[in-house]
Amino acid sequence: MRNLMRPLIAAAALAALAACADRELGAEADSGHFGNATMNNTQIHSGQKDYVVQLGSRFAAEVTDTVNFAFDSTVLDAEARATLDRQADWIRQFPEVRFRVYGHTDLVGSDAYNYRLGLRRAQAVVAYLASRGISRSRLEAVTSYGRTRPVVPTTAEERRNRRTVTEVTGFVQRHPTVLNGKYAEVIFREYVASAAPGHQTRLEGFE
Repeated sequence: MRNLMRPLIAAAALAALAACADRELGAEADSGHFGNATMNNTQIHSGQKDYVVQLGSRFAAEVTDTVNFAFDSTVLDAEARATLDRQADWIRQFPEVRFRVYGHTDLVGSDAYNYRLGLRRAQAVVAYLASRGISRSRLEAVTSYGRTRPVVPTTAEERRNRRTVTEVTGFVQRHPTVLNGKYAEVIFREYVASAAPGHQTRLEGFE
């Protein structure tokens, strides 16, 4: 029986090798994010990951992170500009922190068109924040999800889906506070300062 099994095992091994012949070794192990685990571990052990999460939660709690748009439009109306003014005021408090703006559309129209529309909406928000004194180097590459992440899953026109979302994404690595690893100081600095008499929000030009 043992002698009969050997040819079957060899044949199975050859078939497996043939199936892998047109794929790079390790292709299954790397889904395009090789190195992310190491980076994630570094951020966790340095405290950066935890503080980015805390800052993101604080940003979402203290200001409105979303602005909405008219149908097939990238124009920022008065309500959107007021929201972005509040975002800019918050962002100025943390010169060490970077942000990303994500663009979305409703489900009307093609995927390709809506991807471009979502990107233009995100770019409009970045341009407005920059006009309010926020350095573009702190506003990370704008990204569009187009129609892929609706708030309301409907194929009809839906204003709540036509939006951008601003999020905390990390730290400016060259900033002195970040270089010293003082992430907790970044989080709690404004809480402490806000209790001082005559406290004023720090301006971008006086970092």
